[in-house]
Amino acid sequence: MDMQLEQEYIDILSGELVPALGCTEPIAIAYAAAKARQVLGCFPEKIELCCSGNIIKNVKGVMVPNSGGRRGVDVAAVLGVVGGDADRELEVLEGIKPEHIEKAEQLIAGGFFECRLQENVENLYIVASVRGGGHSASVTIVNRHTLITEIKKDGEVVYENKIRTKSSQPASWDLSIAKIVEFADTVELDRVMPILKRQTEMNSAIAKAGLEGSYGAQIGRTMLEAFGDDVRTRAQAMAAAGSDARMGGCSMPVVINSGSGNQGMTVSLPVVEYARELGVGEEKMYRALLISNLVSIHLKHFIGSLSAFCGAVTAGAGAGAAITYMAGGSLEQIGHTIVNTLANVGGIVCDGAKSSCAAKIASAVNAAILAHTLSMRGLGFQPGEGIVQGDVESTIKSVGYVGRVGMKTTDIEILNIMMDHVKF
Repeated sequence: MDMQLEQEYIDILSGELVPALGCTEPIAIAYAAAKARQVLGCFPEKIELCCSGNIIKNVKGVMVPNSGGRRGVDVAAVLGVVGGDADRELEVLEGIKPEHIEKAEQLIAGGFFECRLQENVENLYIVASVRGGGHSASVTIVNRHTLITEIKKDGEVVYENKIRTKSSQPASWDLSIAKIVEFADTVELDRVMPILKRQTEMNSAIAKAGLEGSYGAQIGRTMLEAFGDDVRTRAQAMAAAGSDARMGGCSMPVVINSGSGNQGMTVSLPVVEYARELGVGEEKMYRALLISNLVSIHLKHFIGSLSAFCGAVTAGAGAGAAITYMAGGSLEQIGHTIVNTLANVGGIVCDGAKSSCAAKIASAVNAAILAHTLSMRGLGFQPGEGIVQGDVESTIKSVGYVGRVGMKTTDIEILNIMMDHVKF
């Protein structure tokens, strides 16, 4: 592979596979709020938040990490102001203490916080505005959870970033399934090992916590108790257990993929389980993880950062592709695994971050394992059947179109239901 392209792929992985504490949407709010306070230079008298519907949707039902089990946009924002460390970015709430929670509750009850929905903006859009001591400051985040596009102090722009890319991705999109597999086969593992090792260690740790603790609906633990511990069940249960813990407010960090901790766990933990079952060794496992991560990033590129299309599906397709790779599948079979997964569960909707995300992850991984099994037998869904196209890349683009364009209205109506704007 061309060295420049190889470096681009490594840069994508470095930019995407980063640690995050808790669900990334409330954390992005806390980060914006903490940064706004930092710019203001004193403790504010008030904070106002302006968010896209997708941000509100993904914060409404999920616990804010280190908040003592509390939920909501107000909790995330005010904790960011009170005890957040903006320099920690996606780990902004790592240092929250009980006294911070108590102060945040008092401030919220006293009218310290206001929030409004901003329409006709990017799906990932946050503006945190604070005022105090005769001054004001605002921080704007667009398209990526830590991508600050503008900072204002006393109405004057003091920082501006006009590059609103979703991640560290190159301007020209050079990812493809064929190139991803070539990269995984040929890259020197020492160049990517720290990234991948951190992902497996952190995500395995929170999955273990999810199995041991009483988080959410306990999807992972229930699956193992009810269905046994064969590799198929373990692959689903481990990823689900990590989501149980993460959605349930566990304070342990995860390594994300495409801006999502749930997707980060879905692309990694099933691969780890299958690597052990197949006995392929660490090198093959890490190369498979390159495939699962990059396939998921590739798919999400055409859908967008936040939409009504459940990201567990794209992450599940990545995990399935990696399993096929470890099982000795050809490039064609890897492509068929991806297509088979998308043709099966491509209609799962995202109705916000919450405990049921763990169940959706289990469903996506189950579909990916079925897709892998079919592809290894030369079976699968054919071009012309629904949204399946003539090759894997065209199918990826068609699914991306459904998620980005076709489900735009669906996204709006889901938000209307969640905000009680629809009466039945």
